[in-house]
Amino acid sequence: MNTNKNSYIFIYATVMIVIVAVMLSLASLLLKPKQDFNIDVEKKKNILSSINITAEAKEVPDLYKKHITAVYAVDANGKVMDGVDALNIKLKDELVKAPENRSYPVFEAINKEGEKLYIFPIQGKGLWGPIWGYVSFKEDLNTVYGAVFDHKGETPGLGAEIAQPDFQARFKDKTIFDETGNYTSIKITKPGTTAPTIHNVDGISGGTITSNGLGLMLKTGLENYIPFITTKKDSL
Repeated sequence: MNTNKNSYIFIYATVMIVIVAVMLSLASLLLKPKQDFNIDVEKKKNILSSINITAEAKEVPDLYKKHITAVYAVDANGKVMDGVDALNIKLKDELVKAPENRSYPVFEAINKEGEKLYIFPIQGKGLWGPIWGYVSFKEDLNTVYGAVFDHKGETPGLGAEIAQPDFQARFKDKTIFDETGNYTSIKITKPGTTAPTIHNVDGISGGTITSNGLGLMLKTGLENYIPFITTKKDSL
C-alpha cells in the first residue's frame, strides 16, 4: 500500500480509532464491577458515619450488615413501598420527578449502644455543585443523633467545611420539631449572630452560599419524610 496516499492515512486513522474504542470499552467493562463495588462501599460508609461508626473500606460490608437492620423506600404519603431497591435509589433523580412519583430511602439502624435509629438521605445544591448527606435520628424521630455531609466541588477552607467532622458534630441533639409538634427543620445561621438553640447551628464563616444551600437541603429534604415520621409516631 502506498503510504503517501490520503486513503492510507484515512484507513490507518480509522483502524486506530476502532482499536482504541474497543480497548476503552473493554477496560470500562472489566472495571465496572470494581467501580460499582467502590460506589456501594462509599455509600454504606457514609450511612455508617451518620450513626458515628467509622470504618475502613474492608470493614464496611460487615459493619453495615451488623448495624443496618432494615432498608426500604417510602412514597410521598409515608407508605412503605414494595419491590423497591431502596439502597440503590438515586435521590437526585427522584427529586426531578413529580412528588407523587418519588421514592425516598429509609434506613433503620442499631448503634453501638443498641439504640434504634432512623437514617434519611438528603440532596441539595451548594455554591459550585451538588451537596448531599445522611441525617440519623433517635427513636423519637425528632432528635438528631448524627449527620454526615459531602459535596462535589465546594471551595476548600470555606464551603467544603461541611464535610468536616467538627462541623457535622454541631448537629448532634438538634431537633426538627418544636414543642407544639410543628416542623421547624434545622436552620443554618451566620456564625455569632444567633445564640445556638436546639433548632439552629452556626454556619461556616465565608461559606454563606454553601451554608444557605445546606439549610435549604435540610428543610426540603427532611420535609419529604414528614408523612413517614408522622405515620411512624402514630404507630408507637
